Amino acid sequence: MKNLLSIIIVFLFGINSFAQDGPKIEFKEETINYGDVVKGVDDGVRVFEFTNTGNAPLIIKNVTSTCGCTVPTKPTGEILPGKSDKITVKYNMNPGPISKTITVESNAVNKPIVPLRIKGTVVVK
Repeated sequence: MKNLLSIIIVFLFGINSFAQDGPKIEFKEETINYGDVVKGVDDGVRVFEFTNTGNAPLIIKNVTSTCGCTVPTKPTGEILPGKSDKITVKYNMNPGPISKTITVESNAVNKPIVPLRIKGTVVVK
């Protein structure tokens, strides 16, 4: 009987450890495909939308790009539970293929680091 009680207690503590309280980040999409875009016609700006699906304020700590040709802009304040915000990315529209990664660091318990990607091709008219 003691063994059964011990197993039940361990099981209940185990289940409780999987319940993650805190902020959670969910992006509408993690890859944006520019497709074929014309230099001088497209401004190169795209938006990654996300929602805090957790139960505590979400803070975007840092957003970095793999190169200087891609400039991300992050939210400055806390994103409250249930609220949405965006990360704006501006690519400088150099002719040729686009394949860049933007790394988002936050206090989210489900995904503290999220790689976002942009891809496509810039053509000259």
